[in-house]
Amino acid sequence: MIGIIGIVIIFGMVFGGYLSSGGKMAIIVKSLPHELIIIGGAAVGAFTISNDMSAIKHALRDIAKVFKGPHWKPADYRDLLCLLFELIRVARQSPVALEEHIEAPESSAIFGRYTKIQADHEAVGLICDTLRSASMNFDDPHQVEEVLEKRMQAELDHALHSSHALQTMADGLPALGIVAAVLGVIKTMSSIDQPPEILGKLIGGALVGTFLGVFLAYGLVGPFASRLKTVVEEDAHFYQLIREVLVANLHNHATNICIEVGRQNTPGRCRPTFAELEEALKAAKSNAA
Repeated sequence: MIGIIGIVIIFGMVFGGYLSSGGKMAIIVKSLPHELIIIGGAAVGAFTISNDMSAIKHALRDIAKVFKGPHWKPADYRDLLCLLFELIRVARQSPVALEEHIEAPESSAIFGRYTKIQADHEAVGLICDTLRSASMNFDDPHQVEEVLEKRMQAELDHALHSSHALQTMADGLPALGIVAAVLGVIKTMSSIDQPPEILGKLIGGALVGTFLGVFLAYGLVGPFASRLKTVVEEDAHFYQLIREVLVANLHNHATNICIEVGRQNTPGRCRPTFAELEEALKAAKSNAA
């Protein structure tokens, strides 16, 4: 919703200010379709050249994140801490009993209580792979933390590709606007024998290209890329929390301490209070009983 409000403000302020200063929309409306074909078409073509089909599909899907915001909400962080709490308890009480949950998380009763997390392959993979490695005596906290850090960084780099691709497009749009403007000037020069009122309209139409390139770059595509990067980085905190709790577990801290480490490392806007988490953990214990 906030993204739509931002777009409305941009268009309202830019064109409202233009009209209030005495500007006329006729020249812009007349030139806009042709300039948009040149600038938008060239930008889409350049985007297609610089990305493979998988990256293009990824970027198109990710645009929705600009309006939806982060995938993981405050309740999801609380659920994640409860899920990790249950799994760590099982691992310490009966390592054999843990196997059914980490080897088949899709049919696990514990994972089944947290369906949104269960549906996320990366979160489930991080949890199950780390717990499985610990059962195979790969339990050095520093080595595991390093491995998890590299894995999450690789995933973050992949997730940020859409943002980088959109930012590259935004960087090129002003130059493409100049290309459109130059073509407009060429068209104007071929009509140099026309009266001033006609030349004025032709020159104005050419300048629409420069305006459109800069407007799209800094008013739309650039902010889209920036917002998408922010959303991806916020969602990355969810996976970092998994790392913090599981590494704390490898340090053999008490289960409640491991979960508190995770709570303390939860982003402020999503961090449950100590009392809220205690209530959620009590509910998790009763469900497991």
